[in-house]
Order: sequence, then structure tokens, then C-alpha cells
Amino acid sequence: MDLSKLATWWATTSTTELLWLGIGLLAQLMFSMRFIVQWLASERARRSIVPETFWYFSFVGGVMLFAYAIYRTDPVFMLGQGAGLLIYARNIHFIWKGHAEETGRNLAPDAGMPPKKAG
Repeated sequence: MDLSKLATWWATTSTTELLWLGIGLLAQLMFSMRFIVQWLASERARRSIVPETFWYFSFVGGVMLFAYAIYRTDPVFMLGQGAGLLIYARNIHFIWKGHAEETGRNLAPDAGMPPKKAG
């Protein structure tokens, strides 16, 4: 490995470029975490499942990768990440809607209580 080439690249690369490179790498890590979370959850359950956190990692990583694609002005990358964001957001919507419905059922007046006696 030629460290002089790495040192030259580091010295000649702008701070903005290095910052965006860091954002791109962090975004890829966030996006990859969803697979690790899904794999571990499936291993524990001994069946294929998609945990809620999968969609949060997908959305955050997708937003970050979308921003990186815009910075790189890569229309193919932008289209791919943009379409994914719609899917992740829709799944998160369903998750939140399901939580709200469960909370509503749990807070319903007299839920699970025996009928009141007249008189």
C-alpha cells in the first residue's frame, strides 16, 4: 500500500468533500444496520420477521443516502433512494397507526369491565 498516495489524496481533498464522504459512509452504515437488526431478530425467533426498528434504520439511512445522492447529482441513485423512502415512510405510517389503534383499544371506556348493574 502506497501511503504517499493516501496522504496526497487527504491533503488535496476539500473539507466539504471529506464531510460528504463521511456522511455517505455513515448513511451506508445506518442503512446496513437494518439488515443486521432483521437478521438477529429472525435468528432469535427462528423464523423470518421484520422488526419495527428495521423500518426506522431504513428511513434514516435512506434520507441520508438520498442527500448524498443529491450532493453527487446522481439521478439513478436519487430515484432509487427516493422510491425506497416512500416505502419506508408508508410502513412507518402503518406501524404508528397500529400503535394508535392499540392504544385506543386499551383506553376505551369500560374496556374489559363487566356490565354495570342497574339500580
